[in-house]
Order: sequence, then structure tokens, then C-alpha cells
Amino acid sequence: MVTGRSRPGSKYATPEGARRLRAELDELWLVERPAVTKAVSEAAAMGDRSENAEYIYGKRRLREIDRRVRFLRGRLDGLKVVSETPSERSRVFFGAWVTIEGANGGSRRHRIVGPDEFDREPGYVSMDSPLGRALLGKRVGDELEVVLPAGAVTIEITAIEYE
Repeated sequence: MVTGRSRPGSKYATPEGARRLRAELDELWLVERPAVTKAVSEAAAMGDRSENAEYIYGKRRLREIDRRVRFLRGRLDGLKVVSETPSERSRVFFGAWVTIEGANGGSRRHRIVGPDEFDREPGYVSMDSPLGRALLGKRVGDELEVVLPAGAVTIEITAIEYE
């Protein structure tokens, strides 16, 4: 589902994230918008627009598409695509896969990504989130307390990997 909701935050993305944003923009602008515009024109030709559900829905959908297109163009303009692995691979930087262990002994693996792509894959976490901000710059063996919506947790970094 496409919404006009914007995601504030850093303008960084992985190459995959930037491709997804561009693909979404192309799909909206080149495929969906022309189809909805055609449907609205056909609905308008039927006469009374005030009670024409197809016309009313189509106009609403066009506004949603236009809002999302403006947002995507704004995000893509100036977006920094990070494709290089940092020279210091022993610390957590953008794009890193970080394995953390909680006080309860449970282990989880997360990838630090931009705010536009954290909800695209399991384990992705935004660099702007509390967990993402806490992990950036840390090393294996660092223990830290992170304040999450569910409360404060203590975690230890057990591995850092870059693809």
C-alpha cells in the first residue's frame, strides 16, 4: 500500500533501498497514475460527478499518488547511496549486519539501513531508530543500554559483518 506519509530522517540508503524507491516512483508515475487518470476521465464523461463513486475515488487516488510522487522525488533528490564498505570494519557503520545478545541470552541479527528501507526486510533497523543510533560506532564486545519503546534493555554486540 502506498501512502503519502513521509519518513523524516537521514538521507542515506543502501543500493537496494535506492532501487526500490526509484522503482516505486516509476511504477506510480509511469503506470498507476496514467491508468487512474484514464479511469477518472471515463468516469467524468458519465455525467454527474457529485455522486459518481468512481470519479470521487479516482480523484482521491490521484491526490495520494501525487503526494507520494512528490515525497519520493524529494527523498531521491540528494539521497546518498552507500555502497562502499568502511575501511574500519571492526566498528558498526551504515550497512553493517550486527549480531546482538540480550541479557536473557537471546541473540538477534540486524542490518543498519536508512529510514526508507527498515520495514522492507526482516532484521533491518533504521539508523535513526533508538537501536540504530545506539549501535553506530560501537565494536564487538561493547555492552550498552538502549531505551526502546518497551523499556530499557542491555545488549552486547557479538558480531559485526559487512557484505
